[in-house]
Amino acid sequence: MFQVRIHGRGGQGVVTAAELLAVAAFNEGRHAQAFPSFGSERTGAPVVSYCRIAEQEIRTRAPVEAPDALVVQDATLLHQVDLFSGVGPDGYVLVNTSHTFEELGIADFVSKFRADRLLTVPATEIALRLLGRPLPNAVLLGGFAAMTGAVSIDAVVAAIGQRFSGAVAERNADGAREAARVVEQERSERAATD
Repeated sequence: MFQVRIHGRGGQGVVTAAELLAVAAFNEGRHAQAFPSFGSERTGAPVVSYCRIAEQEIRTRAPVEAPDALVVQDATLLHQVDLFSGVGPDGYVLVNTSHTFEELGIADFVSKFRADRLLTVPATEIALRLLGRPLPNAVLLGGFAAMTGAVSIDAVVAAIGQRFSGAVAERNADGAREAARVVEQERSERAATD
């Protein structure tokens, strides 16, 4: 089973991101579940959502405490919430930012993780340019697909098309594809320097 935890703030589409990821996995013939966890139900409050992907039926309904992948939709949470709780050294970490881990002030902390599984994507910038709104969720899923291989970018784009329509679907799909390219480029640049 592949378990994902997504952190962000209310209004950023954190819950929708988990749902889109589950639909993408389901469309590829796997079992999936998505559900949120939040305290204060207001815009800007910290929100967590979870997604599980498996080849067989998923029976557990508990929150994901030991994720295989962590997606951070809002980097301001890095110093406010224990985002990395339960993430092992082989876990994938994708952060929505145009800054490096050094600039974010977490370089020492993330040094215990595999460098090839620690990536950043300027998802909010991409979303603002393509959508005109700071909604990084669908964009980040493209980066997630490229980083982990847990779902394909085609499955993510199809899930976006099932959830949204018209220009909104098209622009979100374009953002997901762009994020996938950013991640692929970052990974190949790292591989060339290692």
